Amino acid sequence: MLDSQLEIQRKPAIVILDFGSQYSELIARRIREIEVYSVVLGYNTSVDELRELAPSGIILSGGPSSVYDKGAPLSDPAIWNLNIPVLGVCYGMQVMVQQLGGLVGAAVGKAEYGKAPLHVDDPTELLTNVENGSTMWMSHGDSVQQLPDGFVRLAHTSNTPDAAIAFHDRNFYGVQFHPEVVHSTHGMRMLRNFVYNICHCQPEWTTDAFIDEAIQKVQDQVGKKRVLLALSGGVDSSALAFLLKKAIGDQLTCMFIDQGFMRKGEPEFLMDFFDKKFHINVQYINARERFVSKLKGIIDPEVKRKIIGTEFIRVFEEESLRLGPFDYLAQGTLYPDVIESSGTNIDPKTGERIAVKIKSHHNVGGLPKDLQFKLVEPLRTLFKDEVRKVGRSLGLPEEIVRRHPFPGPGLAIRILGEVTDEKLNCLRDADFIVREEITNAGLYHDIWQAFAVLLPVRSVGVMGDQRTYAWPIVLRCVSSEDGMTADWSRLPNILLEKISNRIVNEVKGVNRVVLDITSKPPGTIEWE
Repeated sequence: MLDSQLEIQRKPAIVILDFGSQYSELIARRIREIEVYSVVLGYNTSVDELRELAPSGIILSGGPSSVYDKGAPLSDPAIWNLNIPVLGVCYGMQVMVQQLGGLVGAAVGKAEYGKAPLHVDDPTELLTNVENGSTMWMSHGDSVQQLPDGFVRLAHTSNTPDAAIAFHDRNFYGVQFHPEVVHSTHGMRMLRNFVYNICHCQPEWTTDAFIDEAIQKVQDQVGKKRVLLALSGGVDSSALAFLLKKAIGDQLTCMFIDQGFMRKGEPEFLMDFFDKKFHINVQYINARERFVSKLKGIIDPEVKRKIIGTEFIRVFEEESLRLGPFDYLAQGTLYPDVIESSGTNIDPKTGERIAVKIKSHHNVGGLPKDLQFKLVEPLRTLFKDEVRKVGRSLGLPEEIVRRHPFPGPGLAIRILGEVTDEKLNCLRDADFIVREEITNAGLYHDIWQAFAVLLPVRSVGVMGDQRTYAWPIVLRCVSSEDGMTADWSRLPNILLEKISNRIVNEVKGVNRVVLDITSKPPGTIEWE
């Protein structure tokens, strides 16, 4: 049966079966970019479930396993009799070959990782208009040693004889590379060929279509009852607020809990923006002292997250009872959250699905059961970039739509060590300068995240002929597409100098600014 957490809003045109690849979500996003609805399901989804969904095509993802190992994850073998086009990507291609009577083994010569030129042997169907010699991204230690009956070679690389294969009569295709990643120069063209020319899908997954369906679904679910939304000011909760306002009007009440860890001027901005400018009912809850006091003496970052999450739940419970009663709770759950919580990752040794641990503090996750809320989650089928598109279509201004991501626990996890009011004020001022200068330089939207971190050490400095002993600020600026991987942003030296000078001169308690030039991996974007 389908994962109970995956409520499919409409039947998918393309189903991606996930064998544990880090790129499974990316495949789904790429398909949606060409306006075709796709979903990610576990590799062991049964043929009966697939028949019920009736997709126009199936994509088998990559994965970390070897198909010839005992217990390796394999698809339901009956999928080959569904008369549905199938595209196998990397490990998915090897599954196809293995299950249809071919042979897969360790790559002859050497494994192949990174960029490789693709030599096209058959420029039809899947490889239509794919230039000979175009770059593809390889990542495999196994390769096809014998094709199943009926299959032909479409392309090769210098190290992989069967880099792309096909059984044209049955619409089965396989590629030993990753067309979904940006490094594959004509990868999107291949995906378009498969989705449009082979599966004959139509571009029906549009923002306007989603909004119309979501509004109708919310109205049908909620009726005339009241809905409560915990508003954070991020793009997810903001887009959700605009969507619900359009769907149910004054039945919506938003609650903004100011836990004291927001950026400088943020609470005032949010209340003015939503309540006064767009007339969305927002109840402001000042809980700053309550949260800060709970973190007194706390150093461990995971303990911080748990304390903040627990206290958020308690405040939310108290205030919802005061403002209520409410029948429904709206949450900005996105599709990656659904995929993660369904545990589609695969253990390469056992072939078993692995549940992925989600961050301790995720909005109002884990609310007490006695609140008796029914959930409204209209964004749960969307990726982050799709939420931004929906926000724009609903009239959400660019200053919200294109905001940098901000962690749920806020500045509390950008202060290493104990959190105090003095440190919070210091970090707020430094963080404001970072964002202001990057904005003034016209670089804000070229960067995924830009922020400051306060370290729990003091260093010696000299200011005004006097010796100082103050905190250092770490400048963290990264470029990324989705936050899964990231590289440090190469800001102009003159901008770095200006940011450093302003922080040291204007922020009390700081005498040093350092730059974090670590990529992700091996580092993370946040420090805690």
